[in-house]
Amino acid sequence: MLKPSDSSENTDENAGQAPMNKRKSRTESGKSLTKLFVLDTNVLMHDPTSLFRFEEHDVFLPIMTLEELDGNKKGLSEVARNARQASRYLDEIVSRVAGKIEAGIELKRHDADPASGKLFLQTQALDSALPASLAMGKADNHIIGVVMALQRQQPQRQVILVSKDINMRIKARALGLAAEDYFNDKVLEDIDLLYTGVRELPPDFWDLHAKDMESWKQEGRTYYRVKGPQCQNLLVNEFVYQESGHPLYAIVREQAGRTALLETIKDYSHQKNNVWGVTARNREQNFALNLLMNPEVDFITLLGQAGTGKTLLTLAAGLMQTLESKIFSEIIITRVTVPVGEDIGFLPGTEEEKMNPWMGALEDNLEVLNKSDDEGGEWGRAATRDLIRSRIKVKSLNFMRGRTFLNKYLIIDEAQNLTPKQMKTLITRAGPGTKVVCLGNIAQIDTPYLTEGSSGLTYVVDRFKGWAHGGHVTLQRGERSRLADHAAEVL
Repeated sequence: MLKPSDSSENTDENAGQAPMNKRKSRTESGKSLTKLFVLDTNVLMHDPTSLFRFEEHDVFLPIMTLEELDGNKKGLSEVARNARQASRYLDEIVSRVAGKIEAGIELKRHDADPASGKLFLQTQALDSALPASLAMGKADNHIIGVVMALQRQQPQRQVILVSKDINMRIKARALGLAAEDYFNDKVLEDIDLLYTGVRELPPDFWDLHAKDMESWKQEGRTYYRVKGPQCQNLLVNEFVYQESGHPLYAIVREQAGRTALLETIKDYSHQKNNVWGVTARNREQNFALNLLMNPEVDFITLLGQAGTGKTLLTLAAGLMQTLESKIFSEIIITRVTVPVGEDIGFLPGTEEEKMNPWMGALEDNLEVLNKSDDEGGEWGRAATRDLIRSRIKVKSLNFMRGRTFLNKYLIIDEAQNLTPKQMKTLITRAGPGTKVVCLGNIAQIDTPYLTEGSSGLTYVVDRFKGWAHGGHVTLQRGERSRLADHAAEVL
């Protein structure tokens, strides 16, 4: 189980390892001591289960943290829900103790729970001699004062402040205290390690894997069953390619040990295979359309910067399978309503009318897709537009809990702004025959406290990789315009 990494002050032999590794500070006598983590309120409001994420170490909650939790418990926002859940967890822990709580309360709830430390609540005033430059009336400074007092009380033990507030961590470090971000929610330490869904085969791949290779054709596709050392690194539904010599574009259908089954993909860059008038303009778009048009793939994630064609490809595939193939009954589009600038206030109308200002990308792409219908003229395009709009529903995230979608094509746009918990809530709405497509650019996160490493989109990309009915592609090349591509590079 993950926990915050050791601070930079830690100089033991394990320094520099990943934050999830178990490490203990040691006294001069060599006796091992657990650490004491002091939690800021924003950690509990970000992840209520953080109380149980510190393994053998102890957790301390200042009285100001409890006060701030109480002040944030009202409302229907995610923060308010998390504050209420954190309070319920605390009530559950404290109610198990019959006597006094000064000695600490066991955090372990059951045998499978990795939390073996204790929870300490501030039950008395602590002498926190803060510098005169820090105002005592501020909650952040009060918590920093508690950390200073605890460090003086227990000099043989490492006391660490855990906070999502960058400025609070800076102030704590300026006073010589250990302070860290909360890392448990991070899927990856380095976002460059995120699964791309695409792998280039090395030039010597066939030299190493051609022995005992089986090859056959079936329904217009060529299959290769190969054996060799590099097969164990491949994942199911991962795309592989080779450009030199005889180009190969294939998808991994099966993988077991040193054996993998590769299947050549359909060429959606050719006009005869166009999807609602749209053809793939580059290799990654071709891979994406192969996933989007595959009825066996239920969950798809598409990452890419602005202009790579995520929304256009997804909508084209959705229209093709809804109106032509009739695999799905309708298309449902939703997204997080986080403004880039100042919020313009409440919007009038129904749920769909309120969501329309957030769906500019939908209107822009429908305009492009509708222009491909040249045969019917202006009247024909108007009729097509009305038909398309009748099959597309725009829904708000706020009303998703408890719903079940049957035979729907669900598009989650701007998914990088979702937390892992929100992402789970949305994906579990899918009933039989529903395909879920998540689109986003993790370089454009607008939600507070979410980073590239802790975004719900990063979370699902990492957790779904290798699943037989899921697929992912990171789109690399922008196809919007030369201006948009150049701006993405230089700005």
